[in-house]
Amino acid sequence: MPKLKQLWSNLRSSLWFVPGLFVLGSIAAAFALIEVDSSIGREMLVKYPRLFGASAAGSRGMLTAIGGSMMTVAGVTFSLTLAALAQASSQYTPRILRNFMGDRANQVVLGSFVGIFVYCLVVLRTIRGGDEGAFVPSLSVVFAIVLAIVGIALLIFFIHHIASSIQASNLIASAAEETKAAIDRLFPQQVGETNGEETEDAHAARELANRSWHEIPSRDTGYVQSVDDDQMMKLAIKHDTVIQMECGIGAFIVENEPLASVALDRSPSESLIRRLNTVYTISRYRTLEQDAAFGVRQIVDIALKALSPGINDTTTAVACVDYLSSLCARLVGRRLPERYRYHEESLRVIARGATFESMLDDSFDQIRESAGGNAAIIVRMLHGLRTIARQSRSQQRLRHIWVQLRRIESFAARTIESPHDCARITEAARELRAVIEKRSGNQSSAKQVTIE
Repeated sequence: MPKLKQLWSNLRSSLWFVPGLFVLGSIAAAFALIEVDSSIGREMLVKYPRLFGASAAGSRGMLTAIGGSMMTVAGVTFSLTLAALAQASSQYTPRILRNFMGDRANQVVLGSFVGIFVYCLVVLRTIRGGDEGAFVPSLSVVFAIVLAIVGIALLIFFIHHIASSIQASNLIASAAEETKAAIDRLFPQQVGETNGEETEDAHAARELANRSWHEIPSRDTGYVQSVDDDQMMKLAIKHDTVIQMECGIGAFIVENEPLASVALDRSPSESLIRRLNTVYTISRYRTLEQDAAFGVRQIVDIALKALSPGINDTTTAVACVDYLSSLCARLVGRRLPERYRYHEESLRVIARGATFESMLDDSFDQIRESAGGNAAIIVRMLHGLRTIARQSRSQQRLRHIWVQLRRIESFAARTIESPHDCARITEAARELRAVIEKRSGNQSSAKQVTIE
């Protein structure tokens, strides 16, 4: 199932699939209207001669003009799309190119122009003059005019859409919306009021320490895009073993490096190695299907580019921090999948996946290290952490927010010299510390939120 979902995701993010569907639809519409014309075309001409009374030569000329102009516009549209892709890649990050390619509006506009061109070709070949057995599909020609008007409207819309889509705020918001949808899809359960901690099964860990483990080598090189959890569980049950993932979603794996390990008294069979490899989907790039951390990576890359000396765009970096804070605030209240997974009280799978701590570190660590001397970014990160802390119900997650606070304070002490900026940072840190202590006190005691 994950492989089918990944295939569908690749099709949706391509620049040929949706336009191809439009071409097929245009061919079907052309043949259908031609059949209608052959049945009732003469009756329509008698009733509405001014609307459907074009001659064969006039209809040919009209379809030729519409088809030629649509093909020209389609070429211009493709050129504008490629130019936008190049600009976004160089100015922001190459990792958002798939977002552009998967933009449904761009795909629909491209498909419409190519589809109108193909429609005109199909209808054009059916027109016959008087000495050829006259046949003019009047209804089809009128519909081509309607399509041409629609094409003009789409061209105006496309110019507006492509101009707004390369704006930094829209790019960041789009990446954040996709990541938010991935978080909702992958982590739908809310953390309870009293049980919000991720726990390790220490008993299972001690029990497995004495087992004989065999590594399963990868047969591909690339990024782990998805894992079929159901199939992995079925394999573990079938072979009466425990499977431990060595690579999580989004990790890069090299051929013949360990992909997983199995607890067996004998060497794993070739069939088990092959089946376990098919559980993983490995490709050249990361996607958001099962990898919410990749959406965070996209926004972080935009922020790092904005903070680079050559660009120095603090406003864009601040927007990135704001959206990253909103994503972490959404994740902080979610229950992440258990690491130890059982079937009928028997441990079968030891998973490796994203954690709140890793997502929070991915969101703030690199931006913090690139924001030396930039008080605006540091203050914004503290405000973002305050928002996240307000929505946390987990002592463990509050402790990690406290760790981030201490890291930011230490970094600011080394890089910020202005007394005014130092005062702003101190005040923001004080507000965050107060929220952490309050949230921690609601559940037990503020003393729990400490670091070594």
